[in-house]
Amino acid sequence: MKMRILGIDPALTVTGYGVIETNRNSINLLEAGIVTTTAGEILTKRLNRIYKAVSKLISDTDPDVMILEKLYAHYRHPMTAFILGQARGVICLACAREDIPLVEYAATRVKKAIVGKGHASKYQVQRMVASTIGLTKLPKYTDVTDALALAIAHSYIIKAKI
Repeated sequence: MKMRILGIDPALTVTGYGVIETNRNSINLLEAGIVTTTAGEILTKRLNRIYKAVSKLISDTDPDVMILEKLYAHYRHPMTAFILGQARGVICLACAREDIPLVEYAATRVKKAIVGKGHASKYQVQRMVASTIGLTKLPKYTDVTDALALAIAHSYIIKAKI
């Protein structure tokens, strides 16, 4: 069964994304990159840039499903959760407007699916993602490998359920 999966690692400054296509036992990278905003811009413009970029990404790549990491916020940093929630909100809106199913996974679930340990390091996840999709070097931004990890983990989890 062929499936196109869009993974997104949301953030206000650097949002990572990765689109893969799975077909039985293969995983192919279709596109990956980042959407950036500048701290000097007003919030509404930054959120609009993310929304427009994700909407265009959805239109260009036609995914079957979008994967996001479940929101985790440390009680000592409530503003981080608030800002991240706004970025996630416009991403979810883009997903809803295009009528694409949205699936969320906890970071530990993704790490367990990718590396085999729920508390794997970022570097371990990066290396496994690169190996899985045949990258010869690691992407500059960990946001990209985090997004790809979400997409790859979803493909593994779906396959395990079949």
